Amino acid sequence: MRILFDTNVVLDLLLDRQPFAAPAAELLSKAEAGIISGYLCATTVTTIHYLARKVIGARKAKRQVRMLLSIFEIASVNRAALEGRFRDFEDAVLHEAARLVNADAIVTRNVEDFEESELPVYSCEEMLSLLKAVPEPE
Repeated sequence: MRILFDTNVVLDLLLDRQPFAAPAAELLSKAEAGIISGYLCATTVTTIHYLARKVIGARKAKRQVRMLLSIFEIASVNRAALEGRFRDFEDAVLHEAARLVNADAIVTRNVEDFEESELPVYSCEEMLSLLKAVPEPE
């Protein structure tokens, strides 16, 4: 299953934002184990680096980005987001990046922001429940 992770899910984990960090960590571990194919929008990577650099410094921020890049594939951005029906431009960009990589779903903390999505959109908890219903490959 190909899943694009919204920036807020990754930040919940990296910044240990409670109560969201634990389900984000569990889902990320599924990507790390290869149970799902995890994707990040290219803009997510730059946003995370920018915010992390301010909090933990450039060296540690680069290390965190390197770790994310070892787990996730990067979904590129194109101009199709400008044509989207989303109220929020960042959500439109994320949605189009997910479409470009043929994602099966988007995982976000703000499901309601994606009501115009052509793809299924789930919270971390919802996605974890779905994954438990599907047997893991041996």
